[in-house]
Amino acid sequence: MTPNNPTAEKKIIVWFRKDLRLLDNPSIFEAISNGYSIIPIFIWDSDSNQKWAPGEASRWWLHNALASLASDISKLGGNLSFYHGDPSSILSKLVRESSADGVYFGRAFDPYGMEVEASVINSLRSNSIHQQSFNSTLLVEPWEVQNKTGKPFQVFTPFWRHTRKYIFQEPLSYHLDNISFSDFPSSGIALDDLGLLPRLDWHQKLHQYWEVSEDAAHKRLAYSLSSVVDSYSHRRNNPGIDGTSRLSPYLAWGLLSPRQICHAVLENEPEGSNRGQNKFLTEVGWREFSYHLLYHYPTITDQPLRPKYQSFPWLNDPDTLDKWKFGNTGYPMVDAGMRQLYETGWMHNRVRMVVASFLVKHLLISWNEGAKWFWDTLVDADLASNTQGWQWAAGCGADAAPYFRIFNPILQGEKFDAKGNYVRKWIPPLDDVPKKWLFSPWDAPKATLEDTNLSLGENYPEPCVDHKFARARALEALSTI
Repeated sequence: MTPNNPTAEKKIIVWFRKDLRLLDNPSIFEAISNGYSIIPIFIWDSDSNQKWAPGEASRWWLHNALASLASDISKLGGNLSFYHGDPSSILSKLVRESSADGVYFGRAFDPYGMEVEASVINSLRSNSIHQQSFNSTLLVEPWEVQNKTGKPFQVFTPFWRHTRKYIFQEPLSYHLDNISFSDFPSSGIALDDLGLLPRLDWHQKLHQYWEVSEDAAHKRLAYSLSSVVDSYSHRRNNPGIDGTSRLSPYLAWGLLSPRQICHAVLENEPEGSNRGQNKFLTEVGWREFSYHLLYHYPTITDQPLRPKYQSFPWLNDPDTLDKWKFGNTGYPMVDAGMRQLYETGWMHNRVRMVVASFLVKHLLISWNEGAKWFWDTLVDADLASNTQGWQWAAGCGADAAPYFRIFNPILQGEKFDAKGNYVRKWIPPLDDVPKKWLFSPWDAPKATLEDTNLSLGENYPEPCVDHKFARARALEALSTI
């Protein structure tokens, strides 16, 4: 669709989805390249019955990311408009009202996002409206990578060996001053009217831990280059130090692209045969692998990739599940992680593995329950990574740890939080417990605990399950399938 007046302003609608940034955004690059003024919009369509609508922590992040993006666009003379409802209807209506030449948007790779995208494309095509979509969230699109037999990869190492070449792509080059925004008046609603913020005010504390903006994403990336990347391989497993990038929530909503991360890391490395082979970039690879799996096996959000695990005898134990959710299992390494999660909306990756193993193996509670809790409480909630991580922990997914690999939460604490900084921070009653007993305080002599602030069963719980019993029970349950 083009305006009747050949001298009229060339306009394009840019529909922001999970690419809430101005830099390295293919839709914006294409608009600049074609001389379009941009009508920027965001559509919230979560009133549908989709099971995996963004959780509360993720919506908090989204609200603040949109506020920041709107501010950035305003500084450049534009106006980000917000809409609530069916994207197909809203986009068709906006094109008619604005006489725009069409719609640009980023592609989705999750089941619901792809369903929405297909509906939008069909609707726009039926109305003879030009549309163009772009890969704005991944290094490589899932259908572009396959193994030697032409099938999807199910093991990470050969997948990454095949995919690593994509880390050498450069971000799209353009200056923000080259972006032109249309003065088409907004017919949208206020950001607050989208209803993204949780009804309870628990999310207010998240502001203490996160700055949500595209600029903050680049500051965090700069910090990672100076203080994380070079030491990542030997510091990443210690939750008591700031040894990881914490870039994941910025990636989840696209305030930063994986291409920008890879390029920044590579620019910081010397030329040579090993360039780009550091462990830090492998984490970007795991995210790519997770989307590869989700695209090719969309049912894994709810069903195990390995069918035999359908019959696993999970327990239905809401009371114990709640103990796990809020960090009251009596196992300090597990509880510290769950308390960090509920307080900050984030958890160290090593501890994510520990708490996940504890839920599915010590407590025999389904990985689905853990995935749903993480989905609701993580600011970096990402359907592909969340699904892949939980299936890995449960031993029922691609490239998964075998189920019989059962993390000992006591030994995990002693090994990865050797000084006890992490556990002491998140569980104050343990602050003065001697290191020897820090991860198993129930074994400490009574006389030892009398000299501390810890009172087992009062200000910190007794273990909800015995480790040896739980391990034997998990292996017995595995033998039934």
